[in-house]
Amino acid sequence: MKALLLALLLGLAPALAAENAWEPKPRSRWYPWMSLATWAAKHNATLVRAREGKVDLLFLGDSITEGWSDTSVWQKHYARRNAANFGIGGDTTQNLLWRIENGALERISPKVVVLLIGTNNLGLSGDAPNDVVKGCTAVVSSIRRRLPQSKVLLVGILPRDEYPNTSFRKAIATVNQHISKLNDGQSIRFLDIGNKFYPPPPPAPTPKNTTPGAPPLPTPRPPLGRGEGLGFSGCVVWVGGLEFVANIEKPN
Repeated sequence: MKALLLALLLGLAPALAAENAWEPKPRSRWYPWMSLATWAAKHNATLVRAREGKVDLLFLGDSITEGWSDTSVWQKHYARRNAANFGIGGDTTQNLLWRIENGALERISPKVVVLLIGTNNLGLSGDAPNDVVKGCTAVVSSIRRRLPQSKVLLVGILPRDEYPNTSFRKAIATVNQHISKLNDGQSIRFLDIGNKFYPPPPPAPTPKNTTPGAPPLPTPRPPLGRGEGLGFSGCVVWVGGLEFVANIEKPN
């Protein structure tokens, strides 16, 4: 019996590993911080919200999107715009595709859809950057098919890791470079606000900075977000980058 169970588990592993970032798949991986039942319940909650209608501004994504809908920043800037938050923590592009194709966008017609997805493909699934590009492209295409009148604001994947030149930072840069080409200047806009989360370091000291009586050198600013979610300051940065949503809500 144990041998049979082990064989079944080993046989299941390749199937799970074979998920493609550009093909719709429901959540199949259990996490200590979110069971599959919880994920399904969250998806069902978005369906209930969609049936209520009256959504002018829709946010789609993972935990980075989900985690700040109850903040004062959200209430101040977006609640008054009939905004709905359909982010679910841990989602990959294939998970979001599945949600879109299983009712998430039915009965609503938002003016703007703000999309941020892909970091979990890199961080949790280990997908190659080119596959993540395919996944993000598939999500945008699916949104456009179902909501042809809505504008899409595609936000570049936010930074992971504290320092540049890590594998994550390079992978994110590659993905963002490619998905930025989806920007058509009309229905789809691309926005990369990653540099706002990792400000450049202060200039190196020079002899004039070290002379007696000179003002103190600036101290490095810490990163405002690390890709695992946003604190209050990270929300403020994001809002600063997204404030032109009000402009693209207006008809051409």
